[in-house]
Amino acid sequence: MTDTASHQPRDLPPAWEPASVEAELYERWVDAGYFSPDADSDQPAFSIVLPPPNVTGSLHMGHALDHSIMDALTRRRRMQGYETLWQPGMDHAGIATQNVVERELANEGLNRHDLGREAFVERVWEWKSEYGGRILGQMRRLGDGVDWARDRFTMDEGLSKAVQTIFKKLYEDGLIYRAERIINWCPRCLTALSDIEVEHSDDEGELVSIRYGDGDRSIVVATTRAETMLGDTAVAVHPDDERYRHLVGTEVELPLTGRLIPVVADEHVDPSFGTGAVKVTPAHDPNDFEIGRRHSLPAITIMDERANITARGPFEGLDRFEARPAVVAALREQGRIVAEKRPYLHSVGHCSRCDTVVEPRLSLQWFVKVEPLAKAAGDAVRDGRTTIHPPELAKRYFDWVDNMHDWCISRQLWWGHRIPVWYGPNEKVMCVGPDEEPPGEGWTQDPDVLDTWFSSALWPFSTLGWPDQTAHLAKFYPNSVLVTGYDILFFWVTRMMMFGLYAMDGVQPFDNVFLHGLIRDSSGKKMSKSRGNVIDPLDWLDRFGADATRFTLTRGANPGSDMAIAEDWAAGSRNFCNKLWNATRFALMNGATVEVPVPARDALTDADRWILDLTDAVVSEVDELFDDYQFAKLCDALYHFTWDELCDWYLELAKVQIAEGGTRADSTRAVLGHVFDTVLRLLHPITPFVTERLWTTLTGGESLVVAAWPSTSAAEADTDAARRIAGVQKLVTEVRRFRNDQGVKPGQRVPARLSGVDEAGLSALSGAVSSLARLEAPGEAFTASASIEVSLPGGHVHVELDLSGTVDLAAERKRLEKDLAAAQKELTTTEAKLGNPSFTDKAPEAVVAKIRSRRELAAAEITRITARLESFGD
Repeated sequence: MTDTASHQPRDLPPAWEPASVEAELYERWVDAGYFSPDADSDQPAFSIVLPPPNVTGSLHMGHALDHSIMDALTRRRRMQGYETLWQPGMDHAGIATQNVVERELANEGLNRHDLGREAFVERVWEWKSEYGGRILGQMRRLGDGVDWARDRFTMDEGLSKAVQTIFKKLYEDGLIYRAERIINWCPRCLTALSDIEVEHSDDEGELVSIRYGDGDRSIVVATTRAETMLGDTAVAVHPDDERYRHLVGTEVELPLTGRLIPVVADEHVDPSFGTGAVKVTPAHDPNDFEIGRRHSLPAITIMDERANITARGPFEGLDRFEARPAVVAALREQGRIVAEKRPYLHSVGHCSRCDTVVEPRLSLQWFVKVEPLAKAAGDAVRDGRTTIHPPELAKRYFDWVDNMHDWCISRQLWWGHRIPVWYGPNEKVMCVGPDEEPPGEGWTQDPDVLDTWFSSALWPFSTLGWPDQTAHLAKFYPNSVLVTGYDILFFWVTRMMMFGLYAMDGVQPFDNVFLHGLIRDSSGKKMSKSRGNVIDPLDWLDRFGADATRFTLTRGANPGSDMAIAEDWAAGSRNFCNKLWNATRFALMNGATVEVPVPARDALTDADRWILDLTDAVVSEVDELFDDYQFAKLCDALYHFTWDELCDWYLELAKVQIAEGGTRADSTRAVLGHVFDTVLRLLHPITPFVTERLWTTLTGGESLVVAAWPSTSAAEADTDAARRIAGVQKLVTEVRRFRNDQGVKPGQRVPARLSGVDEAGLSALSGAVSSLARLEAPGEAFTASASIEVSLPGGHVHVELDLSGTVDLAAERKRLEKDLAAAQKELTTTEAKLGNPSFTDKAPEAVVAKIRSRRELAAAEITRITARLESFGD
């Protein structure tokens, strides 16, 4: 087959332009039903759930990383013949969504109480219908291969049924209870918060030391929250602290109140911290609450839900931050302030939705008793039912599940799953299941809603139809893998493990949990709006395309490690996509084909056998790395194979072979077709759009989405061919470097004579060497003006070149003299620094080492340039 006309790149434009094809390709995939699996199929199942984004959210880099990894895993398994389900959906995001709608109401001069609960909830549904779910369209832009037909929402009918079902089951099993406990409270949102909804920062405050009591009956405590002393009901010391043993069991007067409070001994107190004595405010501190329970202390609430002081006296009605300096001033006036330290940096929790400082507050709430559930979650990982990747993060998982506190699941909101508990006459309580009628007149439903994490903890099985026994539940549970950031290991992963094992009779929700790190800026700093270093993935999608964005993120995804990203990385990934496009287009223009089978290995050249062996090797390597969730390494393997071996070397070698014509050219075209077919399949899970466009043109196939995943051949690797090609690479590289040093233009052919090629075993490749090194046969008048000797495993190759007429000596001399002057200046500068003791003695060793390196480089440049100038003669 020597006619290349039929192998032109038909409808491929000269350049890859992602914006012009991505949307069309994606919708074609969706319309074809490629992403919708058959639950009744006999094929093995692969399932993965999308961590449900908030209905209020938009795509950020964390989502883009998550989604790129999940899509890569799913696409590969689909190509391997698995029945694959990537389950999409959204979370109702209780606080975030309610806040959005409340802000809208505020703009109208209204609040939710003006509407009433039923009308307000209806208003939220209207907002969700009109504005919610922007992220879903953005997921399509990224190329997410999710089954849109199974899109779920945590408050849709099916998932609401699952919530009520598991609540009632937990309630009847004694694993849900109502009690007064210390919780995180937001005085702005007026609700309890989960731990993940609290963000901690180091804030400036003051530490004041206060003397309680007088004379021998006095004791000093230190606090950053002086206003809470109004609710103190004890002072605690360590039982082994000799300083205070005489006070244990006695009472001291609480300043400003006139109340007497006991001094108790409790092992929670650290005698080495501060004065070794702590004030105990059971209603406003979680640790104090536990001390209070151990010693039967009263819990006095001194703030209302808006954090205003309720304790009777001069501070009543003040906001907590107004009360704090007022209390300190009053104590100072009485001579009770022993010491003050300001500013005092300490960790303070803030509401993640509104940034209000969170208030620990004693409150009547609903809780899940987690001990038996957490034990089951720990056992599932310990006995291997669920594997955590990377394995070193399993310890963090055990730290959480082995030390969990009961989970506060009630929220004082109107948007969310209403707690299905009713209160009737004579303190009767009834929990109502999804198929049960609520009680009649005289009964009222609990006003609270459930924590958003309660419904999302059911996600792996509620989205599959539970509590009904559906075909999808039978086929796709347990999920094959969960992909998420390590930062929500406790808040979401452990809760899904607990509820999945509980609801599904001990069957784990996931076989594997892959935890990736957080995305940071190029300096390794956390991205934040205040720093101005946030990178918008939508901007990258617009400028670089989905493939480049996905490749950049996936290439940085080392298991469990944070990753720094920068715009130039995305630009580099775009260049890679362009390189792939141009290389495939070139192969097509030169007749690459998959229609002709690759001939037997013994009928091929060294170059053909070498690239086929490398292709087998990269297939094996990528498979191993995919199975081990080593995304960064597999991207690197594909990048270097494609760019370095296939594009930079084999394509050049193939040009020479195709130019020879005949059967060798036909064999080369078949090898080209096979290798590009394989590499496009391997890259498809990471870069689906560009590979789809190229592969369908190369093969005429329906779609890479449903194409078979490549496998290795049965051929034994030809190590002799690899050695000879390595020799060609080294020889060509050295000649190219020498030409460059001599100032020869890259495309200019130079007469040359090669000696020792036969002895080095490269006789059959001498034509390729000459072509790749831009050498031509010497004429009768050949006179060598320069030479180079290259040492290869099989022997030495001597290359003599005639450079006469190829270099403008005057221009080259001028350029070299300029470079020499710059190198000499650099040498002078670095030697001056290294000769200055005040620099070498005081500068960090890394800085001094860098200057030494610069000096050595400058000296080497001077030697090289001087030798080059001397070779010109006078």
